[in-house]
Amino acid sequence: MTPFASALRLFVFAALLAFAPLSAARAHPHVFVAVKTTVLFGPDGRITGLRHSWTFDDMYSAFATQGLGGRVGKPSEAELKELARVNVEQLEEADFFTFVRAGGRKAEFAPATDYAITLDAKKIVTLHFTAPFKEPASAGKAFTLQVYDPTYFVAFDFEKASPVTLSGAPQGCSLNIVTPPPLLPEDQRKLNDSMGTNVSPGADFGLKLASRAVIACP
Repeated sequence: MTPFASALRLFVFAALLAFAPLSAARAHPHVFVAVKTTVLFGPDGRITGLRHSWTFDDMYSAFATQGLGGRVGKPSEAELKELARVNVEQLEEADFFTFVRAGGRKAEFAPATDYAITLDAKKIVTLHFTAPFKEPASAGKAFTLQVYDPTYFVAFDFEKASPVTLSGAPQGCSLNIVTPPPLLPEDQRKLNDSMGTNVSPGADFGLKLASRAVIACP
């Protein structure tokens, strides 16, 4: 197995762990991801999909790119493209950890497009991809967006600066980021107890820590 294939296998294996059944043992959280999302509007004013940029923590970035680039140590564009392709295909199985409701109904995703992985000067990994909707969604009633792993294996958080932006939105659309309330004492205890263990703090625990973007258009 080539170093590239080995690193690819490891990266996908880590992703698959996040998709494992809730009964499987896991620790809280193993991976940290900072999320920036662009909400894409079509000419008719309906939302056609989302453009995600996910920046991983430094430890996971080093793990994900281990073995890439051969002797040069710098991954090629082809390597990063293939790495992105395999991972977005795996993410499709989990609906990209993205939960969208438009007018009270769940939005369904089509396969990802425009995927890529970039590295900054410190070799921090950012995964970029577009998650189109199977059918355009209306923002005439509240459109809500959250990104989280229910089991809190992966800790997703919106970036602090401009975490969500609108592209092609009609005039008069509003965007608000709603942060979650503090954990209840019982939930905080579960989270504390899970530290250093291979046990999830609970099913749908990630939802309790997930911010929500709310978009409304005239």
